[in-house]
Amino acid sequence: MNWQLPSTDSRRIRPVSQANWRVRGLRGLLGFAVLMPLAISCLAAGQSEASVTGQGAETAKIVDQLVERNKDRAERLPTCTSKRTYHIEYHGFSRTMVADMSVDVLDRGSTSRTFQITAQSGSHVLLDHVLKKLLESEQTAAQNRNETGLTPQNYKFSLIGNTSEDGRQLYILQVEPRVNRKLLYRGKIWVDAQDYAVVRVEAQPAENLSFWIRSTDIHHVYTKVNDFWLPQRNVSQSKIRFGGSATLTIDYSDYKFQGPEMPSAQASPDALRSPEVK
Repeated sequence: MNWQLPSTDSRRIRPVSQANWRVRGLRGLLGFAVLMPLAISCLAAGQSEASVTGQGAETAKIVDQLVERNKDRAERLPTCTSKRTYHIEYHGFSRTMVADMSVDVLDRGSTSRTFQITAQSGSHVLLDHVLKKLLESEQTAAQNRNETGLTPQNYKFSLIGNTSEDGRQLYILQVEPRVNRKLLYRGKIWVDAQDYAVVRVEAQPAENLSFWIRSTDIHHVYTKVNDFWLPQRNVSQSKIRFGGSATLTIDYSDYKFQGPEMPSAQASPDALRSPEVK
């Protein structure tokens, strides 16, 4: 099912309730959550030469390998299809709204992405003013990857620990944005010690993109599919100013690579499980 948003006639602007304005205000930070995978896993060419100054030799080695491997994976990523399910809940003082959307995704390497909505239900406000707008934003996000990539140009990195999950060794890094910029974040990332790929993120946006949002926590998990670490689940929880909350959950599945040399894509059995978010 294809979709197209209707054009807006500026001469016929209808008043919108305060609750609806709050929901529209979610678009910025929830959009940040949706676009985070682009900033992490698909880096622009020419960024791998940066050094991590003043942050320790071990941290510098990890970050250099992370940037180099991300660049290599982005260049080798074949055309891929996948499926997503979006579930969003908004709880305010006087109303609760829920919406669901199923989407087929076509990635042409790391250069472009298109969507086809296959099913939708629930609140038209959330569907039209949040979820569909997120899809539009993601289609154009490739133009800003240099400014949002997980690189030393954009972030300060600190190695704060190590852990083991599902038989894989992981580095835990604290990341802080060098400047408060749209689509940058602060928090923790877990990096696979063998593949030097981000496998989990727990973070908050570097800056608040909406007056109506008091705070947002983002939990993002990746899974290994063939040679690539691809998004598996994203849960974003936002606290609304003056009361209320919103939760966006995105599940990614059914990755299939296209090309005569590519085997059928299967998630690795040792892929990380999605953490429970309370």
